[in-house]
Amino acid sequence: MRLEDVEAVLAIEEAVQAYPWTRGNFLDALAAGYDAFVALEDEAVVGFIVLMRAVDEAHLLVIGIAPGYQRAGYGRALLDHALRLMQGAGIRRLLLEVRPSNTAALAFYRQAGFAEIGRRRGYYPAAEGREDALVLAKELS
Repeated sequence: MRLEDVEAVLAIEEAVQAYPWTRGNFLDALAAGYDAFVALEDEAVVGFIVLMRAVDEAHLLVIGIAPGYQRAGYGRALLDHALRLMQGAGIRRLLLEVRPSNTAALAFYRQAGFAEIGRRRGYYPAAEGREDALVLAKELS
């Protein structure tokens, strides 16, 4: 992901998330040197992923695929790329949070080999208060 991709990434994020990251969040992630990648279709950004490394673990912070391109393999390609990169860099485990109500994301992550290791109470904003987050992990070593 480059600075010039941020507007397209932000448009996707706003289309797919009820509580999206802001432009500032994406700019801060790039400035901090987080691992950030985009998926392209005919040179147009159709998806993205952002990860943060911490010693021998990494945290998948956000992933999104444009509505017209979902379930076409872009999310899996981005995740597989990130997993290979992290494993090659000596990262032993990839963590993420997901809403329990996001059954499509849960199925996606479970199919990719992630397992639930915990729960963060009241982690996400929700229409009626707060929603828990399931913490998932995938061992890479």
